[in-house]
Amino acid sequence: MPSASTRVPQQERSRATQARLLEATVECLVEHGWSGTTTTVVAARAGVSRGAQLHHYPTKAALVTAAVTHLTERRAVELRTEAAALPAGPRRLDGVVDLLAAAFTGPLFVAALELWVAARTDAELRDALVPLEARVGREMHRLTVELLGVDERRPGVREAVQATLDLLRGLGVANLLSDDTTRRTALLHTWKRQLATLLTPDAAAPTPGSARPH
Repeated sequence: MPSASTRVPQQERSRATQARLLEATVECLVEHGWSGTTTTVVAARAGVSRGAQLHHYPTKAALVTAAVTHLTERRAVELRTEAAALPAGPRRLDGVVDLLAAAFTGPLFVAALELWVAARTDAELRDALVPLEARVGREMHRLTVELLGVDERRPGVREAVQATLDLLRGLGVANLLSDDTTRRTALLHTWKRQLATLLTPDAAAPTPGSARPH
């Protein structure tokens, strides 16, 4: 029976193998698309045996959804770290939107798009992807609220946050086939001003119990 000291290195090796597989999966999705991302290609790119790959992720759907989950969680940590360095005050909103925009044009977003398109006609992938996308969407919304430091209990704030994410997703798709930087920058400049207005409490609004003019 393996000792505790033996099991720990084994667990570490197992986690390292999984990490290599997940990283390789996203890289393959970006470079080769869904059809070119086979489990054999991923295993070779990760430098692990086919048997090890099947042990951790027995199907292609399990592998790619685990990869998207892993990279999404890692990117959320990175976004929090990057946002922590942003200045407070009015310029923070601009910085947060720019960080999120970059996330919607990066490799992880490209990999996710490959899965969305493939899931339309692949029932196994769709069944695995739908609940994952719902969870990722909720977590991205919560993360955006956190980074912006806004209160969703205020009317219109939730909708403004979601509109921002929907806009950034659409701009990410538009950037897929050609560089859309110029148009995206102009649109985001306008949206940042609108968003600042939507998220800033109306200073002129009377507080409960305050006197109202007659």
